Amino acid sequence: MAIPRNKVAVIEDDRPTSEQLTGWIRAARPELQVDQWFDRDAAEAALARERYEMVVLDIELGRERNAGIALINEINKLNAGTPVLVVSAMPAAIYRGIMKALDAWDYLQKTSFDEAEFIDTFLDILRAARAREATEPVPVAPEALQLDPLWQRSPLWKGQRINLPLTAQRILATLYQRAPQVVSYEELYDVVKSGRTRDNVRKHVSTLREALKEVDPSFDAIENVPMRGVPVVGPAMTVGMDVA
Repeated sequence: MAIPRNKVAVIEDDRPTSEQLTGWIRAARPELQVDQWFDRDAAEAALARERYEMVVLDIELGRERNAGIALINEINKLNAGTPVLVVSAMPAAIYRGIMKALDAWDYLQKTSFDEAEFIDTFLDILRAARAREATEPVPVAPEALQLDPLWQRSPLWKGQRINLPLTAQRILATLYQRAPQVVSYEELYDVVKSGRTRDNVRKHVSTLREALKEVDPSFDAIENVPMRGVPVVGPAMTVGMDVA
């Protein structure tokens, strides 16, 4: 069943924060209906009852430290395929990987982003979800790297989905498009929404390496080359990133 393109949920127990996020969404996309939920029980009932195009949620709801994790698990159990953007005060360095493993689409840490970054991330996910719904999967050779047409969802390696947050997917797609050329940090900054530093880009490349190894333990095609770049050489894939 097609997901209605008009309804999103904001699940956040802090009412000023909920109002702020809801206001940003309505200002960016006035046609969207935004439902606000402030506790786990009400949110779970709504998720079972409604068909949301997207969910924005916090991890902590009231006294429940991991209520958001339970809600993501519930979304997965419903097989709704609903995109989830996590907005939480929990440290991104710890929780981004956890959310990725739970199949959340992206993670923003409170106090470290502004309205523009939130809206950019929200709309990126919304467009990617709509494109995924409208596009039939394209069969590829099992050895190929398969990227979403918008480079934002479900890349495949050897027929298996690579579990990556959106920023890492954008970097992968940019490197792959430019192969076999070396891509500079300045060029990659264009696809990194926040933390535009070399250390941060290196962390995303490390995330790429780890994600590829998750689906292909024998994958060893990403290696650092001091003063030159990070070449990625493998079946159907040759890309490089400048690290000079």
